Amino acid sequence: RTVTVAVEDAVFRASGRQILFAGFFRAYVEGSDDPDAALESQEQPLPELAVGEAVDCRELNAVGHETQPPARYTEATLVKALEAEGIGRPSTYATIIDTIQQRGYVFKQRKELVPTFTAFAVTELLEKHFDELVDLKFTANMEQRLDDISNGDLNYLAYLTQFYLGESGLENQVKTRESEIDPRLASTVDLSNLNAEVRIGQYGPFVAREENGDRRTVSLPPNLPPADLTDELVEDLLNKKQDGPQSLGNDPESELPVLLKVGPYGPYVQLGEDDPNTKAKPKRASLLKGMSADELTIETALALLSLPRMLGEHPETGKPVQAGVGRFGPFVVHDGVYANLRAPDSVLEIELDRALELLAAKANGGGRGRGATKSVLKELGEHPDGGAIQVLDGRYGPYVNWGKINATLPKGVQPADVTPEQALQWIAEKAAKPKTTKRTGRGKKKS
Repeated sequence: RTVTVAVEDAVFRASGRQILFAGFFRAYVEGSDDPDAALESQEQPLPELAVGEAVDCRELNAVGHETQPPARYTEATLVKALEAEGIGRPSTYATIIDTIQQRGYVFKQRKELVPTFTAFAVTELLEKHFDELVDLKFTANMEQRLDDISNGDLNYLAYLTQFYLGESGLENQVKTRESEIDPRLASTVDLSNLNAEVRIGQYGPFVAREENGDRRTVSLPPNLPPADLTDELVEDLLNKKQDGPQSLGNDPESELPVLLKVGPYGPYVQLGEDDPNTKAKPKRASLLKGMSADELTIETALALLSLPRMLGEHPETGKPVQAGVGRFGPFVVHDGVYANLRAPDSVLEIELDRALELLAAKANGGGRGRGATKSVLKELGEHPDGGAIQVLDGRYGPYVNWGKINATLPKGVQPADVTPEQALQWIAEKAAKPKTTKRTGRGKKKS
């Protein structure tokens, strides 16, 4: 029996238990010294109470109870969860984890996979408008169909045609439902504990707040866990944007101010003010991984702005050896050969001897491409996953190479004009295409 006691705005509940028929309890306690006492110990009776009766408070104790959120997934626990749901296979788990990171749905914080604001927005969009496509049973069933195709028990073309072009296929679903999607709502992340609006913009997530009829916006720091976004942090970010960039001091050579600014991709330093009357942009440099904007000094800022730095000449070729920071992180380079820098090596402190060691190690097997040392038309730097990206001269024309992936240059594109961004796009497109293999026999014939 449960009773509810109302005291002003507070509500208290108490539950009691009284045995009306002993049943198996009688047999359970027969072996005890005092069966009746044992039965009574199973009871927790409530006093006789009537509806509307006033009760006296003889004692009041406050008991705290805190719940803990479930632990975030690590790569290992995510694989276990996928296995339990029948999603993915051992050969695809690594690809799944890599894909959700490359698309910006999660990032690694220590060993944990932390979901991003983009992940919340995409998940809400799919669950609202394409719920069957993100249903776990649907995904597990698709995995089984793909296994059937792999085993030759199902025709891949017929299945994929039905999946995409069928009456309820993906193409038709998108056509019929895209008019229902409000882009503004789809790009909004609803955080009930926040007195502001979080949206996904062209350059990443930002936060907006209405104040006295004015709309104030500011980009959110990269790799900020949504759980860590508070009203206090929003206020701090808005105020910093309003106050403008922080001046760290002046460059002794140019006498220009060195400014600490925050952009869509995090904090960076800039030499001089922006000039709206010229197209030329001031020199900028992002902070290195692990650097704190709050602890940045003018000396470190000037060192960042001085990159790439000349380390000296290579003793064998006489060509320069430099250290710098590119799209894929810190590196040393000599004559088109790049070697990534990893802790404890620092791009601001590395010296020529150490750079020569890294470059020699790279030349002796660091590259992933089989044709890395011949017919190289252009060096494009390092791939995010390691290994050189190069434009090579092949039997059928120039192509981009990374490891075992070769992507032919589009018609009309000259090797000298290829950019790292174009190469990464072509490599990704080539990697996404299904491999064509010669079959040694027909699939099983169903009876």
